[in-house]
Amino acid sequence: MAVKGLLYTKDHEWVGIEGVAATVGITDYAQEQLGELVFVELPVIGKEVSAHDEIAIVESSKAASDVYSPVTGKVIEVNQELESRPELINEDCYKSGWIAKLQLTDPKSHEDLMDTEQYEQYVAGL
Repeated sequence: MAVKGLLYTKDHEWVGIEGVAATVGITDYAQEQLGELVFVELPVIGKEVSAHDEIAIVESSKAASDVYSPVTGKVIEVNQELESRPELINEDCYKSGWIAKLQLTDPKSHEDLMDTEQYEQYVAGL
């Protein structure tokens, strides 16, 4: 299930953009594929990332998986609650399970992302 108003990558990250702020997380599809998450390595505040750069790592009992930034920006906030409760991503990946917030430094870096309908079609074809 995807959420309207967000943008998506083929690697199953989502981004919500408001002005120059971008909230990043992994999709419902991604968390289902991983299973119950047991650890999240959050990015460092102040880290600058380009679109498609690794921004975090999520680990489940099945596997560890890199999380890539959907946009170019600077990390301005991380979801500290995930350090003690990584399962928040499983419970609500689009709200309480967000991973990081970035300040966009390239406002065009999100232009190649999929909208909700495109992402749902993409996942249906997997």
